[in-house]
Amino acid sequence: MAMFCNQCEQTAGGTGCTRVGVCGKSPEAAALQDLLIFQLKGISSIAMAGYEAGVSDHDAQVFTTEALFTTVTNVDFDPEHLAAVIREGDEVKRALRAKVEAAGGTVDETKPGVVFTPAETLDALVAQGEEAGHFPDAERDEDVRALQQTAVYGLKGIAAYADHARILGQEDEAVYRFMHRLLDAISDRSLSRDDWVALALETGAVNLRTMELLDAANTGAYGDPVPTRVPLGHRPGKAILISGHDLKDLKDLLEQTEGLGIDVYTHGEMLPAHGYPELKRHPHFYGHYGTAWQNQRKEFDEFPGAILMTTNCIQAPRPTYAANIFTTGRVAYPGTVHVANGDFGPVIERALALPGFTDEVDAGSVMVGFAHEAVLSVAPQVVEAVRSGAIRHFFLVGGCDGAKPGRSYYTEFVERAPRDTVILTLACGKFRFFDRDLGEIGGIPRLLDVGQCNDAYSAIRIALALADTFGVGVNELPLSLVLSWYEQKAVAILLTLLHLGIKDIRLGPSLPAFITPGVLQTLVDAFGIRPIGESAEADLREILGAA
Repeated sequence: MAMFCNQCEQTAGGTGCTRVGVCGKSPEAAALQDLLIFQLKGISSIAMAGYEAGVSDHDAQVFTTEALFTTVTNVDFDPEHLAAVIREGDEVKRALRAKVEAAGGTVDETKPGVVFTPAETLDALVAQGEEAGHFPDAERDEDVRALQQTAVYGLKGIAAYADHARILGQEDEAVYRFMHRLLDAISDRSLSRDDWVALALETGAVNLRTMELLDAANTGAYGDPVPTRVPLGHRPGKAILISGHDLKDLKDLLEQTEGLGIDVYTHGEMLPAHGYPELKRHPHFYGHYGTAWQNQRKEFDEFPGAILMTTNCIQAPRPTYAANIFTTGRVAYPGTVHVANGDFGPVIERALALPGFTDEVDAGSVMVGFAHEAVLSVAPQVVEAVRSGAIRHFFLVGGCDGAKPGRSYYTEFVERAPRDTVILTLACGKFRFFDRDLGEIGGIPRLLDVGQCNDAYSAIRIALALADTFGVGVNELPLSLVLSWYEQKAVAILLTLLHLGIKDIRLGPSLPAFITPGVLQTLVDAFGIRPIGESAEADLREILGAA
């Protein structure tokens, strides 16, 4: 069967996956994700009618968030699980419609997805997904469709962050309402190209608010991150490897493994968790194992314990290690065990049955914990170093990583950056260079790990505070952004940066397949956005020459 998906950087041929996803997503899963978006369009149309009638349904808001998160790259490869989500959406939709109509609201049945009813069998659901098709309005011009995709892909990133924030008690109804408004807007043909440019930038504004909520949720629950040295080797003992972004899952896991002789290691985006005071106080929260993408499958093959995936940080698991992988939340892979309700008993049981590490390996260490509070606490030293000329320039080098060749550019960029420059980094893109020893400038490490991808909020806080101190705009700071992107959370962050008016961003390894030449020109004209060059050294010369 045919499929179409172009939402990630690795999409086949730089245009779109049409037979099977480069990520490992099957055509069946792709069709069901398209059908889930179709279902969400219907829910959103009813929700908008509800808001006009004074109805705000929290169940529909939470379901929309969770379902959008389910469609993010590498989150859900399981057709059976996707089918269950679609059917759950039908129950949510019917209940929401009943509330809206009871309040005197009028539901427009002509809008996509409003009267959709899921088929009874999986094969029939897949056929419905193929019929619904990819979500942009096929009858609009290509620039409008590109902007629709850009905004909705950013919305998927927002949903991931909003879901994590909600789990820790931080919500904002304005975020939920925007999700429904944007999904409903896809079928509104009165909206022009300029309207969709505005919606895309508003997506960035809403993502900024969502990242603020998640920052408050994480720091409120676990404290402000502090600079912390994390070992990269291992020590003898049973082991669990936890990857992803969900700090509550990590906290629950640490509490449930207390005193059992099991060490907990981070992987990928979970590395920054070592900087949170309430997490690092657990003595069996030991170190970090592996990268994020480059050697991931080899690392998982060789890891002698259980593996817990909390968000989208891997491609489809190989059968050789799938039996050792457990998933939580929105994550579902065929052949793995999904654990729910914060009960990690199955993960612990598997870890105890596996051999664990039998030797001790010292593989060095890395520093984490340079979030906004930590960096701003030494702001006077940073400012003095800039004014004295000790620090010539700052680079924010980070973003989403992937397995596609060409990402060595970021390693070379960091290694070649002059010794009077400082590198801020965040997200899994840092694993191209996170273990490099770049030294210090006046006691300030040249490589500062700001955190996870959502900690772009911290980087923004730092940049705005420095701009205020120097009395200039952010674009006048000695700061350049050199970003890698892979999936939809990166799209949301890029839209946030554009919403803030930040210019001259370099983006790579390749530009999004869903961006048309016309939309790209708009971004170039308004924001100076450009692709990374063929040579990191040449880009450094250009940036620093201009600086």
